[in-house]
Amino acid sequence: MALIDVVLPVDQVEGTRSQVQRWLKAVGEHAKRDEPLVEIETDKVTVEVPSPADGVLAEIVAAEGVDVAPGAVIARLRPGAAAEPPAPGKSRATPPAAVTAKASTPPANMAAAGRLSPAIKRLLAERGLRAEDVAGSGEGGRLTVDDVLAAQPAGVPTKPAVTEPTLTDEAGLRRVPHTPMRRRIAAHMVESLLETAPHVTNVWQADLTAVLADRARRKAQFERQGFALTLTAYFVAACVDAIRAVPEANARWSDDAILVHERMHIGVATALGDRGLVVPVIRDAGSLDLAGIAAALGELVARAREDQLTPADLRGGTFTISNHGVSGSLLAAPIIINQHQSAILGIGKLEKRAVVVSEDGRDTLVIRPCCYVTLTIDHRVLDGFQANRFMETFVRRLEGWS
Repeated sequence: MALIDVVLPVDQVEGTRSQVQRWLKAVGEHAKRDEPLVEIETDKVTVEVPSPADGVLAEIVAAEGVDVAPGAVIARLRPGAAAEPPAPGKSRATPPAAVTAKASTPPANMAAAGRLSPAIKRLLAERGLRAEDVAGSGEGGRLTVDDVLAAQPAGVPTKPAVTEPTLTDEAGLRRVPHTPMRRRIAAHMVESLLETAPHVTNVWQADLTAVLADRARRKAQFERQGFALTLTAYFVAACVDAIRAVPEANARWSDDAILVHERMHIGVATALGDRGLVVPVIRDAGSLDLAGIAAALGELVARAREDQLTPADLRGGTFTISNHGVSGSLLAAPIIINQHQSAILGIGKLEKRAVVVSEDGRDTLVIRPCCYVTLTIDHRVLDGFQANRFMETFVRRLEGWS
């Protein structure tokens, strides 16, 4: 009987290289159709690749820790309910060494075998629980998020995740091994800055007096509707106006043309602590009002911090905002452009500053809430005049908010 190829789906990883993180089945084990076979980690998210049919895992092509490209064959499945015996004189395909150490018979509680997703591992560590003490309700006894949450009594304080690095004897250095996500982010950033796009950054200052006044008036109304009204929502809305003024900011470079996106899919960089960052995308931001932007943004950021984003949430961005000021940064330049986009907006820390205001021919020194905003551009797509026009529109929208 012909074997079935298990292929890394192209639409799961948006063209980036990925790494096999953990096989959830060993060679010889049976899998049902759509049952997770393997965890793949990209620079953005960890995904599970399901079994394409009922059958037995006959061969693992890509071992744990191996980089794989979209569309690559990572395993082969023998269809049917049970394993077929090997033909006379032939033996089964030998799996990679990294996989053969797995037990051939799954335990009743798959958590005991260490087959845990990154999200489950982090949740267990944060709540001070051991995997073997939590009953799994998933397929084959696998732990789910609900299982871990149910095992934690309400009101019990959580414990932070602990990293156990190796200390060197001589220099007292702490060694923290690179995670696959960190490696992917590093490769992506180096490729963008040094090999692909010539970066140029311009810097403006935005007075947020009008935005803060509007937010104070409407914050309670938005909360009654079930979502928070954040400053980032205003930045996204102002970006929509700026992109309409300079459509090339919502474009990409190709060898024979500048490809301008008609729809605005704005990504918002979201930090995940020491684990890196992801960029969930607000779809069709140009068709949303402030309330729609705030609702979409709140849902995406919440799911990002709970490790519940899907690959679809991270794909297809045409412009990116990095609100680095939330962690105290005044200015960051250049912020690396997210390929294959042509620009990225940076928002610095909001603080009170002395500003000179001219009224009736007189200059007055006043205190205003301000922040630095930057636009880093791919100079192949945009020039300085266009970048300044974008920023003029963006800042004018914020300062004249009504």
